[in-house]
Amino acid sequence: MTAFSNKNDLLTFSDWSSAEMNALLDLALDVKARPENYNQALANKNIVAIFEKPSLRTRVSFDIGINKLGGHLVYVDSQGAPLKDREDPVDVGANLACWADGIVSRVYEHKTLVDLAQGAKVPVINALCDLYHPCQALADYLGMAEKFGSVKGKTMAYVGDGNNVTHSLLIVGALLGCNQVVITPKGFEISPNIAQHAAKLAYENNVDITISNSIDELEKADIIYTDTWLSMGDDTPLADIKEKFAPYQVNEALMQKTNASFVMHCQPAHRDLEITSSLMDSDKSLLMLQAENRMHAQNAIMVALIGKQDS
Repeated sequence: MTAFSNKNDLLTFSDWSSAEMNALLDLALDVKARPENYNQALANKNIVAIFEKPSLRTRVSFDIGINKLGGHLVYVDSQGAPLKDREDPVDVGANLACWADGIVSRVYEHKTLVDLAQGAKVPVINALCDLYHPCQALADYLGMAEKFGSVKGKTMAYVGDGNNVTHSLLIVGALLGCNQVVITPKGFEISPNIAQHAAKLAYENNVDITISNSIDELEKADIIYTDTWLSMGDDTPLADIKEKFAPYQVNEALMQKTNASFVMHCQPAHRDLEITSSLMDSDKSLLMLQAENRMHAQNAIMVALIGKQDS
């Protein structure tokens, strides 16, 4: 695993090179295609999953995935409370590193992950934070690569609330050579700092990026991606934003207009709000492939970062 020899943690893919990103995608494809070659990759390894936020796909896919790699998972539920309310995350990381070979954490704030990694002497993997969702993005491009043979030169269009998923899709897509379109309602844009960094990566990798508030600027795409209009934990009443988001619904008309082959949604999805039920259940839907690929993508990340010394 020489391609990842200088990687200790995965807090975000922002500091990865194009070569490293492509190597990880290739590894994910191989992990999925030939699982028997990796069934001892985490043998005698213990991974702690510490979650501030509840989950379905993240928890189950990590738990089963670690088992398939021959490892053992210890799940710690923070019961919806930030770690810092109980103990400094630096100290949490230092303590967990006394026993564990890696830490997977799903948190409210990115700084919590930074502090965990500062204290821990073992790899820390971001299972979701307010700024990034790197495991999800790798799973999504894994599915795209399977459907198209390659993601390079294709176009991923994200429509809806600018959030952690959008950020990671932009970064990973730029590193993989996939053109990006991001369309969000006014007031729900992505982070300007992350947009600026993605633009730099895009320039280095000959990728086109369009960021706009106008749905009319979305003219062509290979895949259209959307997410819930309200992120988990956001208590804004739906009625307050429904009118603003309604023009950004992903539906059959938008798919036809852009000639998109497939639609993606990281789930949980709200049927007939951000996406129509009929489209979710159609042959253009990759939602279940994305869910399946969470495990394979995460397994590749753990093989690269935690199992690498045995490779």
